[in-house]
Amino acid sequence: MNITLFNTLDTLYKKAADTFVELSEQSIQKNGKFVVALSGGSSPKAIFSLLATPEYADKIDWNKVYVFWVDERWVSLDDEKSNFKMTLETLLDKVPVNKDQIFPMYKDGIEPEAYAEEYEAQIRNVLGKEGVFDFILLGMGDDGHTASLFPGEAVLDEKEKWVAAYYLKPQEMFRITLTEPIINKADNILIVTFGSSKKHALNEVLNGEYNPKLYPLQLIEKKAGVQIFTDKEAGA
Repeated sequence: MNITLFNTLDTLYKKAADTFVELSEQSIQKNGKFVVALSGGSSPKAIFSLLATPEYADKIDWNKVYVFWVDERWVSLDDEKSNFKMTLETLLDKVPVNKDQIFPMYKDGIEPEAYAEEYEAQIRNVLGKEGVFDFILLGMGDDGHTASLFPGEAVLDEKEKWVAAYYLKPQEMFRITLTEPIINKADNILIVTFGSSKKHALNEVLNGEYNPKLYPLQLIEKKAGVQIFTDKEAGA
């Protein structure tokens, strides 16, 4: 695991965008495609906005990019809370990615648990039985959660399913998420988290006793290919 502290968010975002470009080139050269799982939130939005600019977008062979999501609120694709909607507006509508290579983590007319099974099948169709993503972008909440892996939830114990859906009582809504087994298979994981509100949780994740029920980001293995981009306010 490599941890990088940035003085400004602008330099953090640019390095994240640079990393996306570099990994896309490496993966396409090696495998003929670049398969990613993206997150929602303010920091991914800033990264996506950069990737949509000619400076970055022109360096990526978008026809060979396959886009999945790390997690999603179970809301319609045009809902303001939708990670898909945000990614579409900031990035995917602005670059020539094939629409049939975009896999929203929501579908009308189906229960979330059933769609979790369907989504896993879509991943297997693209990645095969090994299920190794080329790149996964993660964040971390103030409570140490990542993806929709929230403290104390049963989904933290999942070892078989690659995708799970469940009702998150504190938010009074269903969530659908990649699980620890599929996330940890990825060749490259970038965790972006910053700000003083993240300092305590990040310190516990990196230096505290192993307790992923309390700090779910600890489920992510501290191995080569895993990077954390943060700032001096969050510390590390």
